[in-house]
This record gives sequence, C-alpha cells and structure tokens, in this order.
Amino acid sequence: MPLSEHEQRMLEQMERALYAEDPKFASALEGSGLRTYTRRRVYQAVAGFLVGIALLMAGMVAKQVWLSVVGFLVMLGCAVLAVTGWRKAPKPGEQAAAGAPGAPHTRGQTRQKRSMMDRIEQRWQRRRDEQGGH
Repeated sequence: MPLSEHEQRMLEQMERALYAEDPKFASALEGSGLRTYTRRRVYQAVAGFLVGIALLMAGMVAKQVWLSVVGFLVMLGCAVLAVTGWRKAPKPGEQAAAGAPGAPHTRGQTRQKRSMMDRIEQRWQRRRDEQGGH
C-alpha cells in the first residue's frame, strides 16, 4: 500500500534529520540490507545452477532423460533468479529500489507513472475516435 502525501513528507523529514544528525550512520543503513539480500540470492542461484549442471550430466551418464530434464529446469530457474536478483540489486551508495518493500516512493516516480498512464489513455482514446469515425 503506497504512503499518503503526509506520510511521505514525514518520512522525508525524518530521513533528512537522520542525515543531518549522523551522516555516517545514515549512509551505512542506506540499502545495505537489500544489497546483502540480493547478493546472497544471486550466490544461491549460481550454486543452484551448478547443481543443475551436475544433475544434467548425471542424467546423461545414467541415461535417465527425466533427470537431465530436471537438471535443465533447475539451471533455467536459477539463471532467471540470478539475472533478476542482479538487476534489482542497488549499487553501493544508491537508495533502495522503488519497488522494494519499505522503499519510499518519491513524487517524481508517481508523476512518471501517471504520465505513462496518461499517454496510454490518450493513445487508446485516439484509436477509439479513429475507429468510430470510419
């Protein structure tokens, strides 16, 4: 559930106060939890990918097709997890991603989403008008 405007302002004030009071502590808290979580997730996915390769090879050696298929599916799933985890990981010094739980939504992100929705609605309306006119 998104925060209300008042809650967003209060959160921003608290963040500014924290940075003003103790900038070193604030920068240490700035997203290290999410960064650590995503890094751990990527490492687990890489380990799972290696297990999938081992299953694939074991299935080929034992001539068990089902084991090779399971190994391939494990590899595929782990590759998807690693790629999505890597893309979502915030860079050092960056704030947490906008879609992350607990991350504040800024006014610019909301405005950008609205403008995209406005453009889609305008296109839809234009198409309806063009089809209705013919």
